Amino acid sequence: MKAVILLSGGLDSTVCMSEAHAAGDELFPISFVYGQRHAREIDCARLIADYYKVKKHLVITTNMDAIGGSALTADIEVPEGDEDRADIPVTYVPARNLIFLSYALGYAEVVGAGKIYIGVNAVDYSGYPDCRPEFIERFQQLADYSTKAATQNKKVIKVETPLIDLTKAGIIRLGTENNAPLHLTTSCYRGGEKACGTCDSCLFRLRGFREAGYEDPIAYE
Repeated sequence: MKAVILLSGGLDSTVCMSEAHAAGDELFPISFVYGQRHAREIDCARLIADYYKVKKHLVITTNMDAIGGSALTADIEVPEGDEDRADIPVTYVPARNLIFLSYALGYAEVVGAGKIYIGVNAVDYSGYPDCRPEFIERFQQLADYSTKAATQNKKVIKVETPLIDLTKAGIIRLGTENNAPLHLTTSCYRGGEKACGTCDSCLFRLRGFREAGYEDPIAYE
């Protein structure tokens, strides 16, 4: 089956893509240049797409930095990581997954895909509201009423979230089992050539590798 993969170039989206590959799906990755400070992830996404020898890697350019409101898209400092934070951090990008899934839904309809894979996770994550199962459930309901494929052709485009109940260590183990190219990924919010090792995303990643019992293959400052 054809499947659209939301591929950021990060750890989770890459493992998610490895699951689609393991399922035998034909991969149609889609990535976004949206004004993010860590735009280096797009270079990683291209390398990952090449690794899987996909026929086409769609890269959409949009300007979410015009909206701002996030340390990833505006002149707001990326804070030092705090894995125990209870509130939503400033690295949350308003409506990002809603926007990305909407693009992916349209793309899936055009290429005839029956699945959309997204690497959201509700266990070891930074508290983003658009990574919760409730959000995915509601988007699925919306998708079922918003495309010609669903309303006229009775073809459901299913949103797949294979990582949603896994810990970060579990995601890393799954990626390792699938021979996912974890060495090609980036997770750092600061977007340097080497990962900072101190932002939220780096801390979750490093802890995950420790708990999984593997050495992180990327370089840190």
